[in-house]
Amino acid sequence: MNICRIPPGLGLAFLGLAALLRAEAPDVVLPEEAVYSPRVANQTPAATFAMSVSALRFEPMVDLQTRNLAESQADVTIRGGIFENTGFKLGGSTLYDPQTGHYFAEIPVAPAMLTVPSILTAVDNAAGALNATVGTVAYGWRPVRTGGAAAIGAGENRLFESELYQGYASDIRFGAQRLAADVAWAHSDSDGAIANGDHAFNRINVRFQLAGAASQTDLFAGYQEKFFGWPNLYTPFNSPESESLETFLVAFNHRLDLGGGDFVQASAYHRRNRDDYRYNRFAALPPSGPLYFHTSWVDDAALELRRTLGGLVLNVRAEALADDLRSTSLTFGPYHTRTLLKLAVVPEKTWTLADASRLVAKAGVTYDDSDRASGSASPLVELARETPAAVVQRVYLSYAQTTQLPTYTALDANPSAGLFRGNASLGRETSRNLELGASAALAGWSVQPAVFYRRDDALVDWTFRRGIVARTANAVDVDTAGLEFVARRSWSAVDLVVGYTWLGKGADYRGATVDASFYALNYARHRVTAAVTARLGRGFELRLDNEARWQEPNFLRDAGGDAAWLTSVGLTYRPPALRRLSLTVAVDNLWDDDFQELPSVPASPRTTSARVGYVW
Repeated sequence: MNICRIPPGLGLAFLGLAALLRAEAPDVVLPEEAVYSPRVANQTPAATFAMSVSALRFEPMVDLQTRNLAESQADVTIRGGIFENTGFKLGGSTLYDPQTGHYFAEIPVAPAMLTVPSILTAVDNAAGALNATVGTVAYGWRPVRTGGAAAIGAGENRLFESELYQGYASDIRFGAQRLAADVAWAHSDSDGAIANGDHAFNRINVRFQLAGAASQTDLFAGYQEKFFGWPNLYTPFNSPESESLETFLVAFNHRLDLGGGDFVQASAYHRRNRDDYRYNRFAALPPSGPLYFHTSWVDDAALELRRTLGGLVLNVRAEALADDLRSTSLTFGPYHTRTLLKLAVVPEKTWTLADASRLVAKAGVTYDDSDRASGSASPLVELARETPAAVVQRVYLSYAQTTQLPTYTALDANPSAGLFRGNASLGRETSRNLELGASAALAGWSVQPAVFYRRDDALVDWTFRRGIVARTANAVDVDTAGLEFVARRSWSAVDLVVGYTWLGKGADYRGATVDASFYALNYARHRVTAAVTARLGRGFELRLDNEARWQEPNFLRDAGGDAAWLTSVGLTYRPPALRRLSLTVAVDNLWDDDFQELPSVPASPRTTSARVGYVW
């Protein structure tokens, strides 16, 4: 495996720092299990340590299309979009990889440092993120508390994984703010559930925080390295492919609450991502080195403001991003550096009606620009009726337009040779979304239904033709109609979250000859999720995540059929006399379903592991 290892001295120093923080910390009672998302049951996967993407595996509003493990490589889609339509937000900034959307979810941050993810769609996505047309997964920075957690696990296929988290809130104050810090470390390796499906992951984080009653400032540095192999990782030719990724992130975020829901937030980050992809991991390298080696850099700054001015609320957001790419193969396009700019101005007005309900209207515009493409102004509008005391608490109707530019793999790959064939003529994509939705509280249930229609013009898809040994970037116009439903209820012994999504699509490839689509037409017509957490008593807890799906047919899907039933289960025991200790047995893909989430990419078989955890 060609992957950089964390120096032993650095690892020992890091563990020593965590032990020092723990020794100085006063006694504290932590939650029995960290919650990275309240809408999934199992917070940690069976085959490795938890990453930010782990909380999305069974999220009702998000669909993951995985290679090997979700934590190895996962394409994250929302409402029938593709992986490059989905954004990720950290604090006020949009995380981005200019090479390819496959690496948008490479976020080297321990979930213990992040708030639970919010899924932004429609107007919220249009106004709140950069270069993401369909939806955004938004994370905030969790306040640091004194306490820690450690875990060690083992399982099938020589799996070994361990992780450590330590937070410390000091007595040092700067005005009204208190200084705090936390650190995290994690490691995982395995021979893999199938031949040439091994992995080795490492992550190391440190964060400093100043926090008070009305403000929080975070300064973070994180590094993550991943090696993983998988047959047919990106191509359908039964080759033992592999990938090595190294992601480095430095991030700053400051949020000041102004009262009454008003706030100002400033964010910035520097991100570097290195990617070494091998079509055949065992083939000798040419004298020139790896054929598919890429390094990308991103620098980003963002400012968000919500401010009440008399009877009007003004929502303003500005973000600027600069990227750079160095590559051994992506050299055929017109450029490899770019700046992206976005400005959103959305006034908001509220009226109180005679029945004490509120009518809230938003109407504004966003503007996207770049030094490599002409700018584009996009309208957005939302009208909502809010009645907090009623069964139907909120009903809204919205229209939002968003745009984005393609990544460099689509623009700069060789258009006439190689495994991945680019298209330098690809331009700005435009998406228009019309949506009707509601939220209600009925008989103890919290319910959120929505129906939508979306038109994507010049969407970049990767397509396949019989007889051609490559996939090609093509522009496609797609019409998507959808229904989305999420319901949640808790009883004394059980928590239940149920989700359902229906999608229907029509596509026009603008005259291009296409035999199969890897992404735009790889979607579930029907998808049902159910997350169950059952507190069984005597220290036992059972967690079940379930997904049933009926997929749009695709001739490249050569195993598993077009339907799937996926289940992950975790059984945890906490001794009544030692509640800080947990013993967990977990199984992913309980039924050993061989459904291919991505056409021709083998499914990850059933994986079983055991884990011992302790919190302090």
